[in-house]
Amino acid sequence: MALALDMLAIALAQLASFSERRVYNVIGPHDWEEKGAETTLFLTPHPGLHSGLMIAQYVAASLVNEIKVLAHPASIDSIPTSAGMEDFVSMGVTSAHKLCRIIEQTQQVLAIELLCAAQLLDFRLPLAPGEGVKKAKDLVRQHVTTLKEDRVLSYDIEKLVQLIQSGQVAEIE
Repeated sequence: MALALDMLAIALAQLASFSERRVYNVIGPHDWEEKGAETTLFLTPHPGLHSGLMIAQYVAASLVNEIKVLAHPASIDSIPTSAGMEDFVSMGVTSAHKLCRIIEQTQQVLAIELLCAAQLLDFRLPLAPGEGVKKAKDLVRQHVTTLKEDRVLSYDIEKLVQLIQSGQVAEIE
């Protein structure tokens, strides 16, 4: 059991890492301006005046950093117990506890990605996304409004975490 839990933790660490990198790539122009792509720094209509989603990317990066630490397998270590009668302990409980935290944090990173993706699509209007992407954006917008000026983002992120947990995002076809 411990090995399976540890492997799932590692897989989720990769998922969260990929998600954060996508967030990083959409919040800043990087070299896109040279390529002619239309975007706004930190996905705010007023960069310099407002922070936009800059702090959301900081949060995602911080979460991924902790996820990577937590993803270190507990199953590779063992401490004998019961006066040496149990010489191998699977550490499955430790793996399970770490995995629960990784799941929570991965959901937060994915929520931040949804927030940033919806905001990016708002900036790309009138260009229309594909049908599935439009459904995802519309679902996000039912719960979180477009960011026009700075506000506390933790409420938006929590709403999107709840949306992810509800299974509605996964059900989009």
